[in-house]
Amino acid sequence: MNTISRLFDRFTYGLHMLSGVILIGMMFITLVDVLTRTLFKMTGGETDWTFIGGIELIKYGLLIMVLLSLPYSVRRSQVIVDLLTEKLPERGKAFLEGLFMLGFVALGYGMSTRFLHAIEQAKMTGETTQDLLIPLSYFYGISAFATAVLAVASLLVSIRCWFFWKEDTIS
Repeated sequence: MNTISRLFDRFTYGLHMLSGVILIGMMFITLVDVLTRTLFKMTGGETDWTFIGGIELIKYGLLIMVLLSLPYSVRRSQVIVDLLTEKLPERGKAFLEGLFMLGFVALGYGMSTRFLHAIEQAKMTGETTQDLLIPLSYFYGISAFATAVLAVASLLVSIRCWFFWKEDTIS
């Protein structure tokens, strides 16, 4: 289990890094879009280097960036309020954390299922993005994959909390 868990952690870390690359790409797209629009305005429309689809690239890039970063972040970025759990033993806290992670399993599974249905609908209707005419089924497919990985990552965290707990730390 530890080997599988470590390999999956590396995989989710790779997705997390990919989401960072997408974020940097979004920054550059925004910068270029703003600069070309400013140049267009400053030259009174004589220099038109503006491009269509910048808003779409940012919009769908944000969706993919957030969904790809969730599987890695789900274990590391939960805020724990000790008001109700401060007197519990470490084993009890680990049990509650594992129970809480089952909510993310359900969330990931539900979102993944809905994105899979959306893929079929988009394929049947030929739905595309407005400006760049990219089939929406591509974005839904990436989203379904990322949310399925979120469900698996959360399930692994729950299993670690419940069964592979050692004294003061969760292995």
